[in-house]
Amino acid sequence: MTEFDARISELVNYAYDQAPAIRALLDAAGLKPSDISGADDLAKIPVLKKDSLVEMHRENPPFGGFLTIDPDDLPRIYISPGPIYDPQPPLDDPAAQLAPFHAIGIGRGDRVLNTFMYHLTPAGILLDEAIRACGATVIPTGPGNTDLQIMMMMALGATGFVGQPSYLMTLLDKAAETGIGAGAVPLKKALFSAEPYTESQRQRFEGEYGMTTTSAYGTADLGFIGYTRPGLQGFCVMPNIYLQICDPETGALLPAGETGEIVATTLNKSYPLIRFGTGDLGALAPQPALPCDGQQLLGLFGRSGDAVKVRGMFLHPNQLQYAAMQFPAIKAIQVVVTRPENRDVVSVNLELREGQSSAGLAEKLSALAQQAVRLRIDAVNFVAAGSIDTSERAIVDRRDWD
Repeated sequence: MTEFDARISELVNYAYDQAPAIRALLDAAGLKPSDISGADDLAKIPVLKKDSLVEMHRENPPFGGFLTIDPDDLPRIYISPGPIYDPQPPLDDPAAQLAPFHAIGIGRGDRVLNTFMYHLTPAGILLDEAIRACGATVIPTGPGNTDLQIMMMMALGATGFVGQPSYLMTLLDKAAETGIGAGAVPLKKALFSAEPYTESQRQRFEGEYGMTTTSAYGTADLGFIGYTRPGLQGFCVMPNIYLQICDPETGALLPAGETGEIVATTLNKSYPLIRFGTGDLGALAPQPALPCDGQQLLGLFGRSGDAVKVRGMFLHPNQLQYAAMQFPAIKAIQVVVTRPENRDVVSVNLELREGQSSAGLAEKLSALAQQAVRLRIDAVNFVAAGSIDTSERAIVDRRDWD
């Protein structure tokens, strides 16, 4: 896509001069900035895997050598599992980030329930800023407190919702139980993220409740990557992101339409991530369909690695191993994720070493998960010796999304 060539060449030259991590990556690959004259040349650069990013942050704290501006100019710093300290860099084109909100008509006169978490992770505050930049008013509820959210929704005449679609389902179900039917609910616009948005949910929100909706795909490292539009397969890619689809094993570029790992290059010079492997599987359209004016991501087709997104947070197998190391009584550990009644349920199966006691272990493990991964454990099950097959995945995803 020739419109990206000049921007990518400029980005690589700038990042090589200003970001030690990018300089090290290119030097290790035997590349000079002049070798990257446009988008097609990006494939010469090895894919930066999430595990490598974690290691680079650990070796060169706190930002891994990627930040190109004075840290004192950062408005906020967040944390992701790893840990990775995610800087919130200034945006080169702040207006471009409002496209998903404009797509559903968020603007002056709207009062929007923002149900994303406001602390530690970027979603709550960044969406708060975008809603206000559109001219709308934010009701910063964060997650949970469903009864209170319904009361505020009705009392304040909230017309917008941002959050996970499963939580909006919960909110509407609870409202219906109290006698608030679809005709009385004031919500007319909704932006979802952090989990799949199913067709049955869409039919309910748009059909029964008459809402205009969009679903945004993003990561903590990159922000929003794309968003859905009516009648369009997949996502319109944000203008500050350039995507490639690559072989998950070799990093080799795959043809348009073929499924592979989504590899992203963010065009923000303040914190440039070049050829960052998201771990998600997807495919790009050979020719973007309207109304996309850039790239079109045809969909998300699973994960290339073992990490699983649960309630908007990624859970990595190495985090399970870390947890097991904290408790010598644990011989084997496995997480099973299910989704009864439109809600993620996380169960941990533990196999103990012979002669070890389970006393207090469930509570301690749950507390560690909440602190380290910000993930609530719903059940801890102590299983018989040999019950956990260590050749299976450490995280078993048994959710049915529709």
